[in-house]
Amino acid sequence: MASNNGKPVSSLVPRGLFGLWVVLFVIWMIANASLAIEPALVGLVITFVIAHIFVSSSEAWQRLRLTPRALYHFVAYSATFVVELARANLNMMAYVYSPHIDIKPGIIKVRTRLQSPLGRLALANSIALTPGSLVMDIRDDVLFIHWLDVKTTDIDEATQALVTPFEKHLEKIFG
Repeated sequence: MASNNGKPVSSLVPRGLFGLWVVLFVIWMIANASLAIEPALVGLVITFVIAHIFVSSSEAWQRLRLTPRALYHFVAYSATFVVELARANLNMMAYVYSPHIDIKPGIIKVRTRLQSPLGRLALANSIALTPGSLVMDIRDDVLFIHWLDVKTTDIDEATQALVTPFEKHLEKIFG
């Protein structure tokens, strides 16, 4: 990095911009379900602006690195999320169509090994987006989750059930 009288001069392209831009653009293209040039060009511009705003406003995004390892774990995390989402939806369907709903709702504590704020945010959103669970609060390495059908109140068993499927990949992406 160049310096100006001993002070670092920031580059024109904020660190982490390219990685976030690529991730947002891929999501844009998947959401549009089209390879047409017009939506792709609009997506390039919109995702660039969004990525630039996020990277410029927070240091957390600047730690995002687009490496082959991170890309592999992003794909693996996405597959894990789809599987967990399908499983949770099937469970919800069983509850809805059951003649007698036998659930035990409650709030449980789980732990996470994730250190970065973005990693914890991604984990909380992954859990909240699967039907039957909702992250209510995050305090340091503890998440408080409302679980529609509490299978266990043991923190380690609950962590294994709700957090571990996502965490192993998110840890490699966000740290």
